[in-house]
Amino acid sequence: MHAIQQQYWAVRDYLSPVLKESKFKEHGRITPEEFVAAGDFLSYKFPVWTWEKGDASKARDYLPAEKQYLVTRGVPCLRRATSLAYTDADEDAERLLSFGDSSGAADEWVETHAGRGATVDSAANLGEIDDIPDLDGDGLASAMADVSIVSETGATVGETPDLDDIPDMEEEGLEDGEDEATMAPVVPKAGGVIDASQIGVANGNLLQVRTYDVMITYDKYYQTPRIWLLGYDENRTPLTPPQIFQDISADHALKTVTIEAFPHSSTLQAASVHPCKHASVMKKVIERMNAGVVEEQLAARKNSGKHQDKDGKKKWGFGRKGAKEEGVKSPVEEEEVEGMRVDFYLVVFLKFIASIVPTIEVDSTTAF
Repeated sequence: MHAIQQQYWAVRDYLSPVLKESKFKEHGRITPEEFVAAGDFLSYKFPVWTWEKGDASKARDYLPAEKQYLVTRGVPCLRRATSLAYTDADEDAERLLSFGDSSGAADEWVETHAGRGATVDSAANLGEIDDIPDLDGDGLASAMADVSIVSETGATVGETPDLDDIPDMEEEGLEDGEDEATMAPVVPKAGGVIDASQIGVANGNLLQVRTYDVMITYDKYYQTPRIWLLGYDENRTPLTPPQIFQDISADHALKTVTIEAFPHSSTLQAASVHPCKHASVMKKVIERMNAGVVEEQLAARKNSGKHQDKDGKKKWGFGRKGAKEEGVKSPVEEEEVEGMRVDFYLVVFLKFIASIVPTIEVDSTTAF
């Protein structure tokens, strides 16, 4: 059934027309040319992203041959998505704490995980600590009476010992000994390459980090970018589908995120976020961001206009009235602000994808 569905999607994508008109602000969709422009901006500002051409037999003719999709490799995933889950269970309950004084003013604080039992072994719960009694003058003098500043050998503390009495390391034979904690060297096999089976798996307090190769393709049917995930464990062994879904938000795993064939490869299967809702979500996000960008551009234009009028000279009109007096707007006022450019589309897109895969650090644009 899944194979038939994939064939149907392939035919549907083939028969879909290519978007020619820019509608990224009105509908959240972009043309292939805008996808390439946004990809060039992303790879220029953040070099961890690079263009790939993929298999020649799977190339899309509406995209440049050398710019079929974007990829970044080795994206870390430090923990599972289930560790971020916040439930209404008793152990995750919240409690309002009020610290008030006699005047009636109170500071209120929220205590999280109030239902979790306190562990006596933890550093935060040391148990009851007895009060330390204060030492008055007489008690301090009596406590210091028994303190001696003479060592067992008869030398006074602070006296410099004779340097001849300090033994040399060579005399003790310390240099000839072997440390038992020293790790035995790993001998590589023939060819000078160390086999992965010779490397021990990290344990104890060492963090075993999964990594992902993240790809961004253009979906012609939905006319939006599409994200693909290919995961590896700490030994670079490909992750199984159940392991990949451990790193996906529970609201999207097996629903909007599924395992499908990668469109630019004949053999590769990868996890994909279905793009059916990408256009509507991107439209809302772009509207909010565009309002802020327009406001900043108007403020910058107003400030630049003030600097131009500060020349201190009187302006004379010869033969006709000024443009403002005739009710005609000047060219500066007629020009509309550009707002958010399509170059930033993939930067915003990655911030949206980060909410679906919260533990995979796909958004490398956090400082932008």
